[in-house]
Amino acid sequence: MQKDIKLQNHSCHRKRGKNLGVPELIAIALGGMVGGGIFTILGISVSLIGAYTPVAIAIGSVVAAFAAYSYIKLGVYYKDEGATYSFYKKTFPSSPFAASVIGWWVIFGYISTLALYAYTFAAYAISGLATADTEWIRKVVAGAVILVFTLINVWSVKGMGKVEDLMVYTKLVILVVISFVLINNSNTTLPVLLATEDNVGVLAILIVASLTFVAYEGFQLVINAVNEIEQPEKNIPRAIYSAIFLAALVYIVMALGAILAIPFEDIIRNKEYALASAANGVLGHWGTDLVVAGALLATSSAISGTVFGASRQMAVIARDGYLPGILAKRKNRIPVVAIVAMSMIAFLLVLGGTLELILEFGSITFLIVSLLMAYANYRIRHQTHSSSIVAVSAMLGLGTATLLILYYEFNHKPLQFYIVIALYGVLTLGAWIYSLKRKMFIPEMTVTKDG
Repeated sequence: MQKDIKLQNHSCHRKRGKNLGVPELIAIALGGMVGGGIFTILGISVSLIGAYTPVAIAIGSVVAAFAAYSYIKLGVYYKDEGATYSFYKKTFPSSPFAASVIGWWVIFGYISTLALYAYTFAAYAISGLATADTEWIRKVVAGAVILVFTLINVWSVKGMGKVEDLMVYTKLVILVVISFVLINNSNTTLPVLLATEDNVGVLAILIVASLTFVAYEGFQLVINAVNEIEQPEKNIPRAIYSAIFLAALVYIVMALGAILAIPFEDIIRNKEYALASAANGVLGHWGTDLVVAGALLATSSAISGTVFGASRQMAVIARDGYLPGILAKRKNRIPVVAIVAMSMIAFLLVLGGTLELILEFGSITFLIVSLLMAYANYRIRHQTHSSSIVAVSAMLGLGTATLLILYYEFNHKPLQFYIVIALYGVLTLGAWIYSLKRKMFIPEMTVTKDG
């Protein structure tokens, strides 16, 4: 597989096994972004800021682009499929506990989004049935879809890439068609809606923008696939920025279509499957079927992309001794044990967690981790050839967004706030234990760019 080929020969020789080009990478990123998050966020956002939902989504995309800047710079510099975890470990080699904490937090952040996507898939899959509100049926369906995409990812990288291409680009077409049809069937106008939103303040819009961050977090999954990427120096930034732009465009058009054509109370009441429940009255039976098809494709590709990228990061963390060693085992370069393990944990979270808790834990986690990545990039900005202004702006934006979402949780959902804090406590304890175990067996280790 020529695993040790030198960087300077990349322009002359194409590695065997490099299966992913720009279309597949954009598909992986969009698969992780355009999933269950936007469907759930839509209901929460409308309940808080009404017609200003598209504005909050647009602001969220700017925050995501700033976050992506640091990931891209670090990703191109280190070229490590451990991504978030490896970047922090290599930038701060004398802080094993910090690297362990980053690893545990980001992996469980991905697991929470995987659970979110599976739960939303199930909500739409049974939305037209008499059992649509039966919780245990939703959870069984969620477990089934996780199982399907676990098997696909275990199958092969090439197979996953092609399946992801088909699902992602098909769902984008469907979602855009749905959005424009809704806009054409609108029963009001945006100026009229905005005129009725007298009590919406800037703070509320910024809080919702922070909550939307989980709908953009999938762009990091591209970096986890660095060992399968053709020309990573060029294709990583192309894929990530293109994916964020396309995701923001789809989200904004979807939000406009929803608020113009569907009564706010319907969107708020049916958070998990608001578009499907309201589409019948606006678009008829075919419209409902199209909405459901788009939602199922969106959540399916999100599940597949998340399992693909996060399992590779989990394997790298386990290889370094910060997670159980068995998770590092691979078969034909595919981290089979990590794929199975994260899928099983995600299903357990589906069984035991609530939808909003899963959503907001994911948002907070990726905001904090992205803030730490921005700080890491700033620390080595000369090596990564990063702009100081952009790096500092990213830290300020991500830090503000993190404080806003914590403020919202503490003031409006105190019990949920304390549960999230408790979850971080458990994860941090696990990270500390494994960092101590690793230190006992490997007392001294210097980590460089080359690992």
